[in-house]
Parts: sequence; structure tokens; C-alpha cells
Amino acid sequence: MKAFAICGSPHLVGNTSKSLDYLLDKLEKEGIEADYVHIYEDHLIPCNCCNSCEIRADGRCVNEDDRMNEYLDRMRAADIIILGSPAYFGTCTGQMKIFLERAGYCLMTAGHEMKGKIGIAFATQERDGGLSVYNELVDWLLRMEFTVLGCNPLPIVTGSGPNDWEEDTKGVRALDRLAERVIEFVLDE
Repeated sequence: MKAFAICGSPHLVGNTSKSLDYLLDKLEKEGIEADYVHIYEDHLIPCNCCNSCEIRADGRCVNEDDRMNEYLDRMRAADIIILGSPAYFGTCTGQMKIFLERAGYCLMTAGHEMKGKIGIAFATQERDGGLSVYNELVDWLLRMEFTVLGCNPLPIVTGSGPNDWEEDTKGVRALDRLAERVIEFVLDE
């Protein structure tokens, strides 16, 4: 079993990346291999709606100047996809939006490649916006026909500084429960 995680934060050592590390550690302890990318390092090029992905219908983006096609291949190779983004002005980060748009178009026009894969999402926030981000990420997973796993409490972690996420006991409990849900689902198959 393999998980591919996409971190949408611009901070290499921030609440989102630390929360994602925590979640992946939980999964790895149960034998789930984790692959992780920090998309902000790659400066993904925005989608220009050229419709080449629709015309070609091969699940690849015509733009080869960044790592998007590599990410798409890594998603195809994974059983579990994890999306994490901080809330910036009430929505996910710009880089995560670029990823969701381009990946969405490429995957949508190539058929139902993600159908049946497990999809999970979580958000981080300083004080608000986490619910909007979480809903945005879950909506994308549903549109791509993932089997989406959620939990109670919702996986939204609050913190300002890089290690503040640990002080949000409810948020940490949500990450624990999210990992448990994935493990329960995988073990039941």
C-alpha cells in the first residue's frame, strides 16, 4: 500500500508540513509507504485552458516545463492520495489551486483513473478559513471519484507559528482519527 501526499504550503517547516509529517508517520508505522511532495518548491505553471489534455485524452499536461506530469504519474502509482493546504484568505494556497486545476483537467479528460483510490484531505489555519479549504480539497477528491475518508472531529489544525499545530489538541486528535480511518479501511479490504 502506497500513499502520495501533496503539501500546498509555501513553508517547508510550517504547520501544514509538520501536520502532514505527523500523519504520514502514523501511516508508515502501519506499513503504508509514503511519498511526499512540497509543490511550492516547483513553481507550477498555471493552467491556460488550452484544452490539449482534452484533445489528447492521455492524462498528461502538454506543458512539460514543470513537474506536473511527474506528480500525475506518482498519483497513478499510489493507492492513497493526501491533500494538505493552509487557509490563505479563506481558501487554499494559490499553488495548490494550480495543482488542483491542472491535475483535475488531465485526470478528468483521461477517464476515471482515480476511481476507487483512497483520498483524504486536511487543512491548517491561523484562526479561520480551514473549513473552506477542507471542503475545497474534499470536493476536488470527490469530483475525481476518489473514495474519500473523513473523520470527526474534522481534520482542521489551528496554529500560527511552525510548531503551534501540536498545541491544538482537537486538531491532533483529528489527524490521529484520520490515520485510523485509513488504516481501518485498508485492513478491511
